[in-house]
Amino acid sequence: MKQIPNLFTLLNLVFGCLAVIVTLQNGIGIGIGPQGEYLVDFPERIWMASAFIAAAAVIDFLDGFVARLMGASSEMGKQLDSLADVVSFGVAPGLILYQFLRLSLAKEPNGMEASMLWLLPALLVPCAAAYRLARFNIDTSQQYGFKGVPVPAVGLVVASFPLIYWYTGSSMVYDLMLNKWVLYGVCILLSWLMVSTLPLMAFKFRDYSVKNNLPQYLLLLLAVIAFLLLKWAAMPVVFLAYILLSLLFKSKTE
Repeated sequence: MKQIPNLFTLLNLVFGCLAVIVTLQNGIGIGIGPQGEYLVDFPERIWMASAFIAAAAVIDFLDGFVARLMGASSEMGKQLDSLADVVSFGVAPGLILYQFLRLSLAKEPNGMEASMLWLLPALLVPCAAAYRLARFNIDTSQQYGFKGVPVPAVGLVVASFPLIYWYTGSSMVYDLMLNKWVLYGVCILLSWLMVSTLPLMAFKFRDYSVKNNLPQYLLLLLAVIAFLLLKWAAMPVVFLAYILLSLLFKSKTE
């Protein structure tokens, strides 16, 4: 019975691995038509990566809940959880950013011949995720707040990128998401937020009063409104709201 929470954690890892697989299967190819060669990109596989990362996030929440419910929390479970999170919310999102950088370069003149070095900044995300999780495991002070952005939050915001790109229908969004400098900025910003020591809120309620949990309730309200108005594009907005509310209510996140 004590291994049941660990099985949930391993399921998190399975979903993370599936996200990696479908992200790598998604590709950029060259088609031949009347006008000669043209670029082809395939969205269907990478869309599935978003779903798998979301599923991993649900399981990541449930494994902790099940462990507390069954009184089966353990040091092994803690370490296993972090190992799974590195894959699901570090490596898989890093590869999504890698594919977006690859697509942005491919649309440039001679972009298909660009050096792989232009794609390596995407690997900052899994590296920062691994560092963030290792630091979290040895820090016992992060109970009602976090130091730096939690890795699953970064994983989910990156997982929204394919959905925003292929289903928003805005040319401005397309241009932004296929601008390599914007993508480099995203890689650097998300990595810095993870390894930083910014005081950020955790969704662990001391009680259910509005007074003691005002930032959490405000974020939930903003999230609902944002998703109704912006659909998939709400994810980055909610992510930024999470950071701003955490800093605004700093005393409640520590």
